[in-house]
Amino acid sequence: MPYNDAMPPDQLYSVPSYADPATAAFVVIPVLLLAVMMWGTAVAWRRSQRAPTGAALAVGVAFAAWMALTWIAADSGALRDWNALPPRFGLLVVGIVAISCGIAFSPLGRALTRHLPLWTLIAVQSFRLPLELAMHSMSNRGVMPEQMTYTGSNFDILTGLTAIGVALALRSGIGGRRLALLWNIGGFVLLLNVVIIAILSTPTFARFGPDRLNVWVTYPPYVWLPAVMVTAALAGHLLIFRALFSTARS
Repeated sequence: MPYNDAMPPDQLYSVPSYADPATAAFVVIPVLLLAVMMWGTAVAWRRSQRAPTGAALAVGVAFAAWMALTWIAADSGALRDWNALPPRFGLLVVGIVAISCGIAFSPLGRALTRHLPLWTLIAVQSFRLPLELAMHSMSNRGVMPEQMTYTGSNFDILTGLTAIGVALALRSGIGGRRLALLWNIGGFVLLLNVVIIAILSTPTFARFGPDRLNVWVTYPPYVWLPAVMVTAALAGHLLIFRALFSTARS
């Protein structure tokens, strides 16, 4: 049966209360990630003896444009055309992968991995702890399907829980590359797991049933979960892999 956008209870998504901490998390965390990215770019450029302001500003403008574009696409309903071929949400997924790889394997990624300590790249991934708590709250309210939270099949909260501990251990000289590699592989697998669950939960596949659909991320501000936070998580893991393999070669 073709998907009808009237199926989900739109009142759950259309008028979010930004005074609610769980809802605000989907705005605050992406904005903080943007600030961290600009800071990291400025530090890396400064340590490479290049002018940091222009690079940080360029990164900030590019990411702000991506955030604005995805917000507008969600607000207009464009991402909810599930009967299109390919579905518009699929194009968002392609954009996320492309941007993540672009960050990790570009000159920007080279600068970040060369001039930022490995522990800082891992520490950034701690944002996944408050994110998972906010997602759990959304599941309790019926906004998000349960399979996408830690009471279902998503265990990505473990990545956020361990990120600070691993970062502190590396900063103290404990564990080294082996600890970082094992943590990064685990975090990458957990991220891949929840992304697959999210895709299979869309109306295109409806793998978990028609009453447990993942449509909430096609509404603002929740669209920034995949557009910004999944992008940050994936790019972060790829940067860590690049840093580890660069160190091994050297």
